[in-house]
Amino acid sequence: MTSVQSSTRLPCGNRVLDLAQTHVMGILNVTPDSFSDGGRYSQLDAALRHAEAMMVAGATLIDIGGESTRPGARAVSPLEELERVAPIVECIHRELDVIISVDTSTPAVMRETARLGAGLINDVRSLRRDGALDAAAATGLPVCLMHMLGEPGDMQDNPQYQNVTKEVGEFLAERMVQCASVGIPAERIILDPGFGFAKTLQHNLSLFKHMEALHALGRPLLVGVSRKSMIGQALNRPVGERLHGGLALAALASIKGARILRVHDVAETVDVVRMIAAVESAE
Repeated sequence: MTSVQSSTRLPCGNRVLDLAQTHVMGILNVTPDSFSDGGRYSQLDAALRHAEAMMVAGATLIDIGGESTRPGARAVSPLEELERVAPIVECIHRELDVIISVDTSTPAVMRETARLGAGLINDVRSLRRDGALDAAAATGLPVCLMHMLGEPGDMQDNPQYQNVTKEVGEFLAERMVQCASVGIPAERIILDPGFGFAKTLQHNLSLFKHMEALHALGRPLLVGVSRKSMIGQALNRPVGERLHGGLALAALASIKGARILRVHDVAETVDVVRMIAAVESAE
């Protein structure tokens, strides 16, 4: 894995994200079946109100997803996903001063939401769907590449690694090469280790412990562990009781150099990030 020199300024459509500091990305699922908040924000008014609340709480990015990627999730058609996501992207772009990230693997959704004001493509499949590389390149937007083996429906069947951190790094490095082949430069890439995707609890814990090794790839890291099963399994907590474990991981991720924290609980995570920044900026 080789390091890449890069600016901390990431153009995201008509806005710029300064990755010299840690940012909080608020999750806005507009699906009926997401594991934590399925169905709560599928209506336009509710989605806009929630996005605004997260922005006021300190989120600098809002990640909008129209296809659940929880283990065992059903696939949705490109048209269904687009109908869920596009009106909300358009509305938030018009009403709020925030960077819109679109959580999608679907080429048509990438192209249309970029036209409507999205500033980042966040793809759990790392642009491996047919046409996704070309679509992402055509938008000119930055992309987040995430590690996952298989598909959400089968990814947890029997994941195996000899060295999970090394293999995640090799996967992401290969996807960066594929991006370069279609004109997506390293400077437009963010990397996500993919916690909870095709990984057991021990894989997740080991990957988190050794996350700093992924900095060798030279790109900013996005970490998403909010309310995930790794917290539930480690602490024996149901989804609604995973806040404190999630905040502990947010603090660790920030200290380990993650630049974007993708979370449900924005206000609490922003406090964590600001407190760490206050300590680190002291004499």
